[in-house]
Amino acid sequence: MSFVFDDRPCELGEGPLWHPDRKQLFWFDIVNKRLMTRTKGEQHSWQFSEHVSTAGWVDRDTLLMASETGLWRFGLDSGQKDLIASLEADNPVTRSNDGRADPWGGFWIGTMGKNAEQRAGAIYRYWRGELRQLVPDVTISNAICFAPDKSCVYYTDTVTLQVMRWSLDPETGWPEGTSQVFLDLRADGRYPDGAVVDADGNIWIAQWGANRVASYDPNGQFRHAVSFQAAHTSCPAFGGEDLTTLFCTTARQGLDAKTVQSQPTNGMTFGTLDAGKGQAEYRVLL
Repeated sequence: MSFVFDDRPCELGEGPLWHPDRKQLFWFDIVNKRLMTRTKGEQHSWQFSEHVSTAGWVDRDTLLMASETGLWRFGLDSGQKDLIASLEADNPVTRSNDGRADPWGGFWIGTMGKNAEQRAGAIYRYWRGELRQLVPDVTISNAICFAPDKSCVYYTDTVTLQVMRWSLDPETGWPEGTSQVFLDLRADGRYPDGAVVDADGNIWIAQWGANRVASYDPNGQFRHAVSFQAAHTSCPAFGGEDLTTLFCTTARQGLDAKTVQSQPTNGMTFGTLDAGKGQAEYRVLL
């Protein structure tokens, strides 16, 4: 049974990150340009002047945070924000979206048009000082996550209704060959959004407009789904002391006032206990 973890409604909740050192969940409201958290029962947030969307952890007090113009070292205590690499800073059409740290200490980040302009975005990897574009012509970048054996990365362009799988070099983490379709949701009409892989290699995918996070095994077979009290589930993350709580951000974006009034939990951040066993999020090496 899911529960409301944080009752502040997000216009577009995204990028939940369970910090393994702090035992604390961070997430973003992209549209309202803020980073959010909850610790010891208290709600906190940081406000920014541009869209921010996702992060990886560098150390106990530092995140690598993606914004519409760059990747930034962000001090949680100081609020200090230092540029690590520019990200489409000269393109006012796009912003950052989904992203995640990889097992090699790199960081994958997707961009998209602020109004979901067709093929305006891309997917990149930052590693050892280099930001390299890997997937061009992406409309809505999502579902970036990694198999526990480091064999592959998953990702999607949400509008295609297909989740891709791409083999990774075991030494460097750079992709090899061409990506293949891992999961085709066109027949189901499901829109894949953010995703995370658990310790057993199952992928958990938020499905926009479907009130749920669906789990698929490493062969792409549907296992089961966890329901949440919000239409637009956007991204899951495993956390809690033993990594068995499945958190999920949601959004109000695109919902009419009547829908929000009838279900005010739309946009809130949720949890479900004993959903599975997650992996600890990888540390970003800067």
